[in-house]
Amino acid sequence: MLTRRTVLTVMGALGVIVAAPPIAFAQSAGAAPAFVKQTADQLVEIVNGPGTPQEKRPRLLKVIDSAVDVEGIARFCLGAFWQRATPEQQREYIELFHDVLLNNITGKLGDYRGVAFTMGRTTPRGETDAVNTLVTRPNAQPANVDWIVSNAASNPKVVDVVAEGTSLRLTQRSDYASYLHRNNNSVAALIEAMRHQVASFGSG
Repeated sequence: MLTRRTVLTVMGALGVIVAAPPIAFAQSAGAAPAFVKQTADQLVEIVNGPGTPQEKRPRLLKVIDSAVDVEGIARFCLGAFWQRATPEQQREYIELFHDVLLNNITGKLGDYRGVAFTMGRTTPRGETDAVNTLVTRPNAQPANVDWIVSNAASNPKVVDVVAEGTSLRLTQRSDYASYLHRNNNSVAALIEAMRHQVASFGSG
């Protein structure tokens, strides 16, 4: 699916936070790890609390909008095509990217039972901090995952996730570019495909 790789990776990273025991953060220090811990506490409360996934969706939306720079990631993934899109296309694309992300998180939360991670070191990278984690889940090899967090003290955001050395937003931008090139560089075609993906959520 067009946006599945990136949104599932972002969702997977959030899913790791959801499933990780809160104590896993206990020895972490610094603004970026503290931000991750705060997000984790909020998500754990939602996921482990009562209600159906759809009933939890508005609360998940609030946390995701607070923790993840969804618009920034979406714009980055569209690359040079962002400037070619009309203002209306830009608006709808951002909304659809947001909806696809939230749909995948809502629909896949149960897949991360048993996942845990160990906090590693935090490495400054200019305007971001890379928070390293070792992710483990049943019947899978451990994976190194870096959370790239903007280091603005007043409003940090997750801006990328790097899994085993692969930047997820770079991968998705490459996928989008390939799709657009196969479809006459039509942003409208990409938007139509994303509309279909959003509309089909839960139908299968």
